[in-house]
Amino acid sequence: MKTRLGWAPFIPFAFLILIAAVGPMLIPFDPERVAGAASQPPGGDFLFGTDATGMDVFSRTIGATRINLLLALLVTLSATVFGVLLGLIIGMNESRRGPVGWLGRGGNRIVDLSDAVPALIVGVVVVGLFGASLLSLTVALALVLMPNQIRLTRVEVLKVRHDAYLDAARMAGLSEGRITLRHVLPNSCRPALENASFVFGLSIIVSASLGFLGLGLRPPTPEWGAMVALGVSDVMLGRWWTALFPAAALCVAVASAAGAAGTITRLSRGAAAG
Repeated sequence: MKTRLGWAPFIPFAFLILIAAVGPMLIPFDPERVAGAASQPPGGDFLFGTDATGMDVFSRTIGATRINLLLALLVTLSATVFGVLLGLIIGMNESRRGPVGWLGRGGNRIVDLSDAVPALIVGVVVVGLFGASLLSLTVALALVLMPNQIRLTRVEVLKVRHDAYLDAARMAGLSEGRITLRHVLPNSCRPALENASFVFGLSIIVSASLGFLGLGLRPPTPEWGAMVALGVSDVMLGRWWTALFPAAALCVAVASAAGAAGTITRLSRGAAAG
């Protein structure tokens, strides 16, 4: 019973994934086309009302769920995979002599210096250079969120790289590459994998922030941050629904991702302790 309750925080997150998967097939209107009169309040044919251009807020909020979660998933996979690989390379080579060691130590310093650059600045620069597309946003957010994954992996590599079983593998004739992939990687990637759900939530926040600033996907593509930005002026005129529903969806997505992250960490530590 305790184990079942331990997985309960995953329910909102799983429901959100379900909406992203099947929701766009069930929405009543095309989220990128005018559906009716502008600024209609919630009710009738328009469950969440319409925005200032006459597009259905409900359809756009559901449609944005798939886009925002897909972007977050791509960012999380990219940041975690490349972060683990770079952390593995830096951790295994930074204590060596010669050019390889210099590159390892230099890479570690670059990762440390990345904290001085705000996430939104990186996003603005990348989007400004390459335009607002799913690919450019994924690259920008992955660059922003990758350093923490690198650090988590590097720290674990430093703990295990001189363990006795690695010395035994070297004495058995295994190459450094095989030792790194077969023994060091499986014992060093766990913290980064646990942190992936936090990266997922952060990528939703940063992508919505870029959308709010007008640097996200081009309209009329439904995206929570852009919808909130367009709805701000409506709120001042009493048309609260255009900003409320996408903002609520954004909050639920981040909260459910954080709940899933905490659950993964707790269950993982409990399994390790057991």
